[in-house]
Amino acid sequence: MSTTADPAAPEEYDGEPIGSAEPARPADEIDPPELLASVSLFEGDEGTLAQPERQALVALLKQRFISARTHPRDWRVLVENEQLLRSRLNDLFLELQVDRLREVAWKRQAFSETGQRFPTLLHDTAWSREETIVLVHLRDRFRAATAAGEDRVFVDREDLVEHVSGFRPVHSTDLSGDEKRARNAVASVQKAGLLMGSPTDDRFEISEAVESLLPLEVLQELLETLRRANEEPPEPADDVLFGDDRSDREEAQA
Repeated sequence: MSTTADPAAPEEYDGEPIGSAEPARPADEIDPPELLASVSLFEGDEGTLAQPERQALVALLKQRFISARTHPRDWRVLVENEQLLRSRLNDLFLELQVDRLREVAWKRQAFSETGQRFPTLLHDTAWSREETIVLVHLRDRFRAATAAGEDRVFVDREDLVEHVSGFRPVHSTDLSGDEKRARNAVASVQKAGLLMGSPTDDRFEISEAVESLLPLEVLQELLETLRRANEEPPEPADDVLFGDDRSDREEAQA
């Protein structure tokens, strides 16, 4: 005896009703993408940044600067999440500086408009006399070479040491000590990332970051300090030689 299927009953497949699924949720109730993928990286992790963003933030905190050449992965993440990373640095009383033309980013200490002093994570250590000479020479050399159309600018270690020796005070008689300080200055600038290459290399590439981290006002201050050390009368800095820039002196120290 044949039976007629109840048209009101759902079809069945392997015992499970077809068409009995939960109705679709309204679009405004669907979880946003950031809640669908967990950012937890370890037990008890309550951070809200994904791993690439955390790594870019750590790079900014650890390094004097990052650039598209020296930290390509972190630079891409920073460009895509600039506001987010800026906010995290602001929580630490730091400001994010980004030079998109030269593809360089760095942090600097934030200052209150009311004069209030904020806690700082940065080391406020001034460049030495010899380091100052190296930095000014590198920026001068870099600007001249790029103005002439060169994409990459190189300098020899011995040329830098010799350049520093040319600024030896007239009263100095410790030639061996002066040379040692000059070599230490080159090593210090290389460690800061403004001379690209191994610490044992005899030839370095000048980082494009030297333009961003050493603006005109910083160079004026460094040159004034250098002239006083050499007991020379101060002269106005050459705007054409050093150009104009947008960062401040905080990252020329640290």
